[in-house]
Amino acid sequence: METTMYDHIGLRVADLDAATRFYTAVLAPLGYVLCSSGDGYAGFGPKGEPALWLHLNKGRKADGAHIAFRAGDHDAVKAFHSEGLKSGGRDNGGAGPRKDYSPTYYAAFLIDPDGNNIEAVCA
Repeated sequence: METTMYDHIGLRVADLDAATRFYTAVLAPLGYVLCSSGDGYAGFGPKGEPALWLHLNKGRKADGAHIAFRAGDHDAVKAFHSEGLKSGGRDNGGAGPRKDYSPTYYAAFLIDPDGNNIEAVCA
């Protein structure tokens, strides 16, 4: 049985439609899809298993969080970064090795439209 680091994560977003478009684009290369959506929320993950929940934040802007998504290979990490830039994300570190993390760590980083630092990693 494979163990994952988390069960689910929730992020507050200022524009749910924009955030949904962004995460649909960046998570597709990693094999994740929009599983659930409704008034004020959207859930992403493997088909039928949402683990990343976006919630419309009607209050003050929240401080950014960091989330790292597992990627199957280096090409998926590169596609994650490319799709993120095309979908409104800002570069926070292009795809490449991060030997200071570990000898096989390969990752890319983006800042999403709400200021969260997101990462795709293949280690």
